[in-house]
Amino acid sequence: MHPAQMRFPASFLDEIRERLPISEVVGTHVTWDKRKTSASRGDYWACCPFHGEKTPSFHCENRKGRYHCFGCGVTGDHFRFLVELEGISFPEAVERLAAQAGLPMPIVDRREIEREERRATLFDVMEMAASFFEAQLQEPAGAKARAYLRERGLSAATQKTFRLGYAPDSRNAVKEFLASKGVMKEQIEACGLVRHGPDIPVSYDWFRDRVMFPIPDSRGRIIAFGGRALRSDVPAKYMNSPETDLFHKGKVLYNFARARKSAHDNGTVIATEGYTDVIALDAAGIPNAVAPLGTALTENQLELLWRMAPEPILCFDGDEAGLKAAYRAIDLALPALKPGRSVRFALLPEGRDPDDLIRQEGVGAMRATLSEALPLAEMIWRRETASAMFETPEKRAALEARMREVTGAIRNESVRRHYMQDTGERLTAFFAGSSQSAPNRSGFGGRRIYGDNSGEPWRRRSEGRTDGAGRGAPSGKARLALSPSLLNSSLVKRGSARIPLREAALLMTIVHHPAILSVLFDDFTDLTLTARPVADLQRLVIDCFAEWDGEVGEDAAAQLAETLKQAGFGETLASLDRQLRDNRLWQALPEAAFEDALDGWRQAHALHMRTHTLHRELKAAEGALAEEDSERNFERLVQIRNEIARTDTVEALIEGFGIPSGRPVGSF
Repeated sequence: MHPAQMRFPASFLDEIRERLPISEVVGTHVTWDKRKTSASRGDYWACCPFHGEKTPSFHCENRKGRYHCFGCGVTGDHFRFLVELEGISFPEAVERLAAQAGLPMPIVDRREIEREERRATLFDVMEMAASFFEAQLQEPAGAKARAYLRERGLSAATQKTFRLGYAPDSRNAVKEFLASKGVMKEQIEACGLVRHGPDIPVSYDWFRDRVMFPIPDSRGRIIAFGGRALRSDVPAKYMNSPETDLFHKGKVLYNFARARKSAHDNGTVIATEGYTDVIALDAAGIPNAVAPLGTALTENQLELLWRMAPEPILCFDGDEAGLKAAYRAIDLALPALKPGRSVRFALLPEGRDPDDLIRQEGVGAMRATLSEALPLAEMIWRRETASAMFETPEKRAALEARMREVTGAIRNESVRRHYMQDTGERLTAFFAGSSQSAPNRSGFGGRRIYGDNSGEPWRRRSEGRTDGAGRGAPSGKARLALSPSLLNSSLVKRGSARIPLREAALLMTIVHHPAILSVLFDDFTDLTLTARPVADLQRLVIDCFAEWDGEVGEDAAAQLAETLKQAGFGETLASLDRQLRDNRLWQALPEAAFEDALDGWRQAHALHMRTHTLHRELKAAEGALAEEDSERNFERLVQIRNEIARTDTVEALIEGFGIPSGRPVGSF
């Protein structure tokens, strides 16, 4: 360490570098060359401020936090730039940049220097612990952990890349190993590797019988661990190290050091909810992913994301908790928005996390989810219009007031002005024709949809469809406010294709032959469909059948199809129809005879229910294997998986099936 730097903790200097892009420090002294500079990639060029030149050869890169002139050879970081350019002392440079970064100057004395020296030693201890866990994974005691990682599809190469390990089921394994290497008791405690305190007579290992995930800092040094339990009877499935001098979880993003380069190369970074998601994405060829550590996204973590990319993608699990986390992230991001700096939101299908989606539907489905990420402005609009009806002037005025309140949180005047303009346009389109509109009797996912005053369900007075948010909708079009359950549905994501073939057939058979509901209404209403578009259409079809009071007329199919299209599901229906035709499932199409459609639906329903049962058995088998890595449990797991595969491809061979339609063949 430079003698002049001894009075400042290395962690304090690191935090200044983390908070301040070096382009902000250098940019006050140079004019960036617009032709060569790429602000979105954090790559800047200018004429060198240290020597006279006409052609820009001075390069500044935010990702590395360094500058270099290819003409005169000067190079350095934030502090050196001010020291050499302005001739000020190092402490003066630190004080100025700390103020610019919004950090109070530390009170530095000999004790603080000793603390920094102790921190340097703790990094060595954490490295020893990481190596110990890695070695234990390969020992006989690590068999359960290896089986778990194998079942999650994590290859040996991936395990090595992320330095995964295993903490033995022992109260003293880590403590005794480190003690044998000469590590002092106080150091082990300071690293958070043992539980200790006045009420604990003998300290014991913090992590026991867990798969271990080392957590590195921005320089790649191990500062903490995450542990995944291998038993189901423990209180916490996932557990992180406690807060220590090295580890402050609200200021750390898992995989930050590794993801920086790929984020720079890809132009964006993906923030997921946990480290297992990050590893699954990396193994699938998406390395620019990071994650907070057991907490909601913090202000410090958001700043780190913006250091990596101007518009990070926040990827949330497809459940109610994931949606709430997305809403919290909106409020966190709004005050800090700047020109060219925002966030997008990728919402996974309900009940899925990135690992689930990749394993079940492939990396293509994950990439599609990321490509369909919603801009912040759209996400705000959907949040504010998702949970209320706006059939009265008072409620519409309340929505306007709420939108003013939300956009008013943006501190940057220019960005705030553009958000207010965007909000005004949305409100105008959303409430267009409101003086003539009246509520219909029909419900949609627990929300009412408003059209004209004809009283017909989901009827619009003009051609076309709204985009759900009401943007650009001509006067008189229905104002559809998406509910939270629909918000993360593929229906609101143009071009999504995540629908299992059998579920598509079960839904579309009813759409083309609604008279089946007169026979199998209870089976249809009790049906559990995993694909959100199909499940949402299922609810809408049930509502329509209720409107008919159970009486299905001759033109019911045409009437139902028109109703669904008017509600904005036309593209989804067309996509499902193409899917059926491409796979030659003629029995689900309108050309099939009613008898064949009915028999085909029954057979598909039986296979669907069988698959659900097998998946429940599969989860139980996975749990048994995690408990006991035996040949018997492994064979049971393989047997169930093979049965699922057979069920997915079984033919619907019903005697006489297809004859009424002139096509005596079956294929579900």
